[in-house]
Amino acid sequence: MTTLLHVSASPRGEASHSLEIARAFVESFEATSPAASVEHWDLWDGSLPAFGPDGAGAKMRVFAGDEPEGAEEIAWHRARLAFERFAAADLYLFSLPMWNSGVPYIAKQFIDVVSQPGWVFGFDGETGYSGLLEGKRAAVVYTSAVYGEGRPPAFGADFQRPFFDGWLRWAGVDEIDAIEFRPNLAIADAEPGRLAALAEARRLGVDFGRDARAAAA
Repeated sequence: MTTLLHVSASPRGEASHSLEIARAFVESFEATSPAASVEHWDLWDGSLPAFGPDGAGAKMRVFAGDEPEGAEEIAWHRARLAFERFAAADLYLFSLPMWNSGVPYIAKQFIDVVSQPGWVFGFDGETGYSGLLEGKRAAVVYTSAVYGEGRPPAFGADFQRPFFDGWLRWAGVDEIDAIEFRPNLAIADAEPGRLAALAEARRLGVDFGRDARAAAA
């Protein structure tokens, strides 16, 4: 069974534009491929482990070819469980609002937890990094209240999409679709942009659903 994993970095619930757009995507996906499975991962629900000194120590031990021990081993095990939940999906949908020109810190924590050697990436001293999440497809909902392409610098800059798209490609996910709704606050009438984003979400939900249905055939 094909699985779509919706990973949300928005803490705003019903008030969240990124979640509203993601819901439209999921509804179209489920209608197109009813046999597929959809899992939702709210990064704010407490299930994402910390990745501090013990986790960093474990990572460097693994890089050196050693095995983590003690507290480092526990941190490594918790990170592994998060990675397995992430890697088990075939398709990804991310809800990613802009915070201070970048991504919410919980999204960076998610990246730091799952991005480990031998899991998300491989490394060779001569050829560099190689992404290990092959055969995946992702859609990302990018929203922002003030920033918008073509607006003056006083309205912010985009360190959100380049960073997250770059991470996905580094991890091996080459097929990436984006749904943008921005700006959604500092504009006279945001409704046309909102409706356009919802329409694009529904279109991509159908497209992803067709992928899931084809994979199951």
